[in-house]
Amino acid sequence: MAQGAGDLSDSALRSLAERAGALLLQGRRRVATAESCTGGWVAKCLTDIAGSSQWFERGYVTYSNLAKEQSIGVAPSVIETFGAVSRPTVEQMAAGALHESGADLAVAITGIAGPDGGSADKPVGLVWFALAQRAAAPVVQQQLFTGDREAIRRAAVATALRLVIAAAGA
Repeated sequence: MAQGAGDLSDSALRSLAERAGALLLQGRRRVATAESCTGGWVAKCLTDIAGSSQWFERGYVTYSNLAKEQSIGVAPSVIETFGAVSRPTVEQMAAGALHESGADLAVAITGIAGPDGGSADKPVGLVWFALAQRAAAPVVQQQLFTGDREAIRRAAVATALRLVIAAAGA
């Protein structure tokens, strides 16, 4: 189902990041990010919060396929078979970020923010998310966002922050 940005102002994203940080701090957990189409925006939102060094481990901006492979261990065969924007790729991104960082949980994002790059099977606005935690099954979801590049990326950041909130609050 396609969805628009809703209230995804800078203050709304900050509020989500503050909530994620508070829950991570309370649970004494650390988070890592692995981002493609959002280009580090989730990490920026999280590290905008004072005291984030207590619960933010690191962020990987793996925009290219080679970066996904070299930095967080996504198998080249997965990208070749399923594409960079796919469930198997985002699952491996989250698992790789978790493994490489030593964090307690990792959120990963890969998608097509546009305005170009979409296809009939993978339209502009398609974004995959994965949240990996130690000793837990990964949470994976797909969203189809509407709007321009900014709106799609902003909605993806908000979704990733909500995944962190859900995991950290569990």
